[in-house]
Amino acid sequence: MTRALIAEDEPILAATLAKTLQGLWPGLDIVATAPNGVVAVEQALALRPDVLFLDIRMPGQSGLEVAEELAERWDGPSPFPHIVFVTAFDDYAVQAFEHAAFDYVLKPVSSARLGKTVERLRGALEARTTLAPDALGQLLGQLQALAPRAAPSERLGVIRAAVGNAVRMIPVSDVVYFQAIDKYVNVVTADAEALIRVPLKELLPQLDSAQFRQVSRSTVVNMGCVTSAVRDDLGKVMLTLRGRPEKPRVSPVYAHLFRQM
Repeated sequence: MTRALIAEDEPILAATLAKTLQGLWPGLDIVATAPNGVVAVEQALALRPDVLFLDIRMPGQSGLEVAEELAERWDGPSPFPHIVFVTAFDDYAVQAFEHAAFDYVLKPVSSARLGKTVERLRGALEARTTLAPDALGQLLGQLQALAPRAAPSERLGVIRAAVGNAVRMIPVSDVVYFQAIDKYVNVVTADAEALIRVPLKELLPQLDSAQFRQVSRSTVVNMGCVTSAVRDDLGKVMLTLRGRPEKPRVSPVYAHLFRQM
């Protein structure tokens, strides 16, 4: 029996989706319904479902963030689950989903559209096809490319970081990488580090996407400082950075960025 998990913060919508799915797919076992993204990650890792229905906008973590974290933490023999995003996103985001390996349904969910999703899922499961985690990275890249662009004047040129009683002015071009640490971001240059109280997700849109690329949920690197990308025997990619001894690990979601290196 195929096992599914639903992540939806609106109880009525979650119940409606579950009822519609059970009518369309009698052999589907809905093993859990998560009320937010954080719970969805833990339930998915514990229950190992075959299919995930992820609401895009949820408290704690979005459906995209849930999928990204699962791609980093998924291990063992069970294949990575098929993912269906449930979204009320704007048109630009729907364009990305239409060209991605992941399926999506729009809110309010219609039985006819969900029926097509069920057919697609059943065919993929019968054929034993799986989705590579880097397909998620490609989807995230498409979303970023289609999103409204920030004006050039909004690009961050200097980082203001408190160091003791002083404020250090760090040119963004000097940053080797940024790393999220709890509520802070560690700004790492070739010869120093400094903490700033800005979430990584707020900092990222202010950076030049041609120069700085996210390589995991917690790390953004200056691509000009990447000297090599090495894949180990387990297929995991490690980066060597100019001027720093650390070797950041690349999430499977973003491994496709380094295939040509």
